Amino acid sequence: MNELERLRHAMRVTERPDAALDLAAVLREGRRLRTRRRIAGAGAATLAAGLAGVVVVVAVGVPRPGGPAPGERPPPVAVAPPSAGVSPPVERSLEPTPPPTVARDVPPPKALGRLVDSGVRHGDDRRVYYFVRVAVPGVPKVSIGLAAGRQAPDGSLTTDILVNDVEGSDRSAGFHEIGYDERSAAAPVPTFGYFVGPAQRITGAVDGRQVDARLARWSVDKQVVIFWFEPTQLTPGERLDGIIARDSSGRRL
Repeated sequence: MNELERLRHAMRVTERPDAALDLAAVLREGRRLRTRRRIAGAGAATLAAGLAGVVVVVAVGVPRPGGPAPGERPPPVAVAPPSAGVSPPVERSLEPTPPPTVARDVPPPKALGRLVDSGVRHGDDRRVYYFVRVAVPGVPKVSIGLAAGRQAPDGSLTTDILVNDVEGSDRSAGFHEIGYDERSAAAPVPTFGYFVGPAQRITGAVDGRQVDARLARWSVDKQVVIFWFEPTQLTPGERLDGIIARDSSGRRL
């Protein structure tokens, strides 16, 4: 039996299910054959290298009882390249979002009639109430709203809260929208509103007690009564439990 036959015999032994791979014999015969064939020239060297490659594949493919020997490195793991035709992520330039348009230097609404001075002061400004024109789509009988603002010493106005009806008529008899301040801290707005009719007294109820409002008639229409509650009597933003208007004889309107 020559060297090549012995190498083939050593490899065929591994094909039997009950045979253990004699890796040392296979490698030994492979080395011997490779050494002998190397002398024969380039063609023989190529054959020996191919056979040695087969030996390596067999050694990796056959599991060894008890797992790999201590210190033995696991076979390398091949990582597939990205699939053809998959485009890399596209980098998008993020344009800065333009700032929102802010209306500046807009003149304050023109007051209809005279301003009503509440007697409340915020520094040099005085708290005033006044009516302004409004437009509610689909509600033609609502054309005025009541504003709570501040008037500076130079006469300029700053509107803090504006209330108006959103249905019906702004001149119908009775109470209309009431303004509550739930946000101001530096210049709180006293609770306010207006009543249409011959009211001489307006009383609010809160926590079981009665609080009288201050009254002033609108210079444009004397049937419209502007009212507000002193901050010392009703904390701005505190909700009323009820409100009543009475005429000069005390009759409830």
